[in-house]
Amino acid sequence: MGTPALALSGIELHYGFVRALDGIDFHVEPGEVVGLLGDNGAGKSTLLKVMSGAHRPSHGTIHVHGVEQSFHAPSDAADAGIQMVYQDLSLVEPQDIATNLNLGQETLRRGPLGWLGFVDRKEMRRTSEKELDRLGVRTAPMTRPVEMLSGGQRQVVALARSAIRVNGESQGILLLDEPTAALGYEQTKNVESLIRRMADSGIAIVVVTHDLPLCYEVTDRIVILNRGRKVADLPTAGADRDHIVGWITGSRPSMFAEASA
Repeated sequence: MGTPALALSGIELHYGFVRALDGIDFHVEPGEVVGLLGDNGAGKSTLLKVMSGAHRPSHGTIHVHGVEQSFHAPSDAADAGIQMVYQDLSLVEPQDIATNLNLGQETLRRGPLGWLGFVDRKEMRRTSEKELDRLGVRTAPMTRPVEMLSGGQRQVVALARSAIRVNGESQGILLLDEPTAALGYEQTKNVESLIRRMADSGIAIVVVTHDLPLCYEVTDRIVILNRGRKVADLPTAGADRDHIVGWITGSRPSMFAEASA
C-alpha cells in the first residue's frame, strides 16, 4: 500500500444537534474498488457528498493523493480529480452520446468559427470512440441520442464520461451512487465489467450500493456505516454475508471496540 488516492480522517458533519457523521476514517487506494454499505440513514450519501465537495465537514481532513484539500464546492473536488456519478446520471437526453461524453469540455472548431463558439462535432465523435475503445466499452453509435438508449447503456455512458475525465496522468477517483439501480441482469453485468476495467486502469472507485451480489462481484473491500459511524472495514474476499447484514442492521457490534464503547 502506498499513498491512498483519497483519504478522510476524523470526518464529522453536524446538522444542529444531529451528528450525521461521527469521526469517520476512510480511504481508497488507486485501482481499488471500495463498497460503501449501510441502511437508509446510515450516512452513506452524506459521506459521498463530503467526498464530492457537495457538503463541507464540520471537522476532519481530506487528502487526495497525499495532498490536503478543502472543498468548498463540487468543482473543487473535480479539479482535484474526483468525479461523482449520481443516480439520475445527469445526462442530456436529446443530445447524442458524443455530446454527453464531452459536456462542459466541448472541442471547438479551428479558426474564426471556433472563436465564435462553434463545436467540432466530428472531432468529438472521433475522440469519444477512441476513449470508449480504450475502456473496452461497446455501446450504440456516437450519433444516437441518449433518450433512445436502454437504462444500462445510459449508465455506461455516464460511467465512461467520468472515467474519461479522471483517467489522466495521476489517476483520479470515481464516486458511484447505486450504479445498477433499476437495471436488469445483463445490463448489471455490463456495468460490473466496466467498473472492474476502470479499476484495473488505476482509477480508485467508491461504490454506494444496496446490492450485495454487486458488492461481492466488483469490490475489493467493504466499509459499513451505521447511524453515522463506521462499524466495519474488511476485505470482500471471505466476508461473511450474515456478518455484513448484521453490521448493516445494527444487530452485530462494531469491529472497532473503542468507537463503539
